[in-house]
Amino acid sequence: MTETITERCAAKGLRMTEQRRTIAEVLESASDHPDVEELHARAAARDSRISIATVYRTVKLLEESGILEKVDFGDGRARYEDAEREHHDHLIDLATGEVIEFVDPDIEALQERIAQKLGYRLTGHRMELYGVPLKKR
Repeated sequence: MTETITERCAAKGLRMTEQRRTIAEVLESASDHPDVEELHARAAARDSRISIATVYRTVKLLEESGILEKVDFGDGRARYEDAEREHHDHLIDLATGEVIEFVDPDIEALQERIAQKLGYRLTGHRMELYGVPLKKR
């Protein structure tokens, strides 16, 4: 990923208001998978004029434009991440809700082999693992 969310918005011709720019910057700096409420809290900390409705509209626009990807980890909350981030999978800690990102070359190779065995060329996938820690942290 070479361009920022803000740069991709400009490249797609999206009008970038000051509030949209702030929301985009919050998304760019997120190391987690925030939902709309979390995005609103972070954006409003930078600019108190940003309403939750503005965040909802902006997230919808960015998702429809292919800039954001909605992810659902089964907790009833739509979360978001940059659609152009490097590929990764997720492990969701059911005890804490923590989402751990990982890449495993063995899993990637296995998925390719399975697709080929079934007569397909793999063009993408999403994998989410759910678990509880073996030991207390």
